[in-house]
Amino acid sequence: TSSEERQDFKYKWLDEFYTYLNKLKKKHPKLILCGDYNIAHNEIDIHDPKGNKNSSGFLPEERKWMTKFLDSGWIDTFREFHPEPHRYSWWSQRFPTVRAQNKGWRIDYITVTEPLKKQLKDAEIYPDVKHSDHCPVYLEVKTK
Repeated sequence: TSSEERQDFKYKWLDEFYTYLNKLKKKHPKLILCGDYNIAHNEIDIHDPKGNKNSSGFLPEERKWMTKFLDSGWIDTFREFHPEPHRYSWWSQRFPTVRAQNKGWRIDYITVTEPLKKQLKDAEIYPDVKHSDHCPVYLEVKTK
């Protein structure tokens, strides 16, 4: 986000989204949620954590929200299979060479609720697919 006003809107939206998702989870305990959260959760999810500590998408408040969200019964499926760093889903188009140098952020997630954890089979990021500044993320679940 580009201004304090937009950042405040983001925080308000995240809080409302959190409330909505946890109500939805009570009604439908097995959920898959995917999308661009615009938050790099941990230092391993961003190429330069020190240099980006004041950047929207890696601010302490945003990361705290992501921790709260995951602690409320959601699973970051990619990290279930891939605890290693340098795995990103987005690269800034402002700097054309960053993708080739893998200076990215992991801000695209597929999350599932706890009851689906036993059904997780695989998760992946496909950085070589280059149709936009983001790349596809993938989840495979076992069906009964």
